[in-house]
Amino acid sequence: MKLDIKNVLPAGSLPHYRLGIMDVLPWVVAMAVFFTFDTYLSLGAQILIMVIFGLSLDLALGFAGINTLGHAAFFGVGAYAAGWYALNVSPEPFTGLVVASAAAAVVGLLSGWLLLRTHGLALLMLTMVVTVLLHEVANAWTSVTGGADGLSGMSPAPLFGVFQFDLFGKTAYLYALGMVFLTFLIVRVVANSPFGLSIRGIRENAKRMHLVGASVHLRLVAAYTLSAALAGIAGGLSAQITKTVSLDRLTFQLSGDILIMLIIGGVGRLYGAFIGIPLYMLMLDRAAAINPFHWMFFVGLALILLVRFAPGGLMSLGDKPWMRVFGKREGAGQ
Repeated sequence: MKLDIKNVLPAGSLPHYRLGIMDVLPWVVAMAVFFTFDTYLSLGAQILIMVIFGLSLDLALGFAGINTLGHAAFFGVGAYAAGWYALNVSPEPFTGLVVASAAAAVVGLLSGWLLLRTHGLALLMLTMVVTVLLHEVANAWTSVTGGADGLSGMSPAPLFGVFQFDLFGKTAYLYALGMVFLTFLIVRVVANSPFGLSIRGIRENAKRMHLVGASVHLRLVAAYTLSAALAGIAGGLSAQITKTVSLDRLTFQLSGDILIMLIIGGVGRLYGAFIGIPLYMLMLDRAAAINPFHWMFFVGLALILLVRFAPGGLMSLGDKPWMRVFGKREGAGQ
């Protein structure tokens, strides 16, 4: 009897796309922000960086089913790698991102090879441990990371040798937006490729994937490594745009924040990061402006209401009408 991967995936898992509004809307909104809210471009660039970070986490958590609370490890490694490269080798931004992505991928490969043999709570705890260990290494390795003082003074060279990083953040915003598009394209292609289908099959039932001859551990390590590489891009962007790298790039709080943002939008849905992350960050910004002393109360209340009425994230609200309106079929990773 010939076994096929299609037989072990849930009904409707194979992707069938038609171009819908959701394929265009995020990019239209991003460009509208650029031309309309020029005083908020610095905040916009930070949101875009976190969108990349959220997409990287979604690849590991939403599609491969890898439970992690230590994704900040890869963000921080990417940030430090890009910062060190800019200060000591070259300020050229694109090669800096390559270095950041490669460094994070190496950490993801080594840690994933060891950690992904465990599951559940043990895996959650071990991913946290990796972040804590890297935080302590960064704090102690002052000759490379600057220790508690971090790295500062990076000055990225003009993009393509022409576009300077201006004070108003226009170049930084478009640079970050371009990286968001590239990251989204990578995640979308991977999620709907045979490899993506296989890791989604592992997420649903790893034992059945063993039966069709799939190497579960190797596939999970590959997905985790790619996720780490994309998180490294986000960290590298953060270092280049803010021109600083500090120990808060390697904290459990950052891992928790990005997980909350992704949950708000919807885990395992390509557009969840585009909804949850901007909403959460704008909510933080507005709540802090309205009440600098008790702003976390309003954020907590909003999260409680979300969990009560949309436990699957905002993308889960009216799932079937949403799919009909925007021209998607269920199971397409949206």
